[in-house]
Amino acid sequence: MKRRVVRLLTSVVIVVVIVAAMTWGVGLAWTAIGGGAMSRHGWIALTLGIAGTVALSWLLMGLAFKSDREGWDDRVDNHLDPGRKD
Repeated sequence: MKRRVVRLLTSVVIVVVIVAAMTWGVGLAWTAIGGGAMSRHGWIALTLGIAGTVALSWLLMGLAFKSDREGWDDRVDNHLDPGRKD
């Protein structure tokens, strides 16, 4: 149990570092192309957008791995698939 918590906290820290780095990088790119200074609300929106994107991709990849690990992909009934070969 303790190992799981440490692993989860490590993953969360990695995600936070990724979100911070991406927000900083996009902010630099925005000012480099002449977009002007972003307000506090702009930074909050940018951070939430990047965090949501990272969280969604993390969740979907987790579901894909879980589906593969538990064999859900093998149990699909695709008898109507025209390209299926028996």
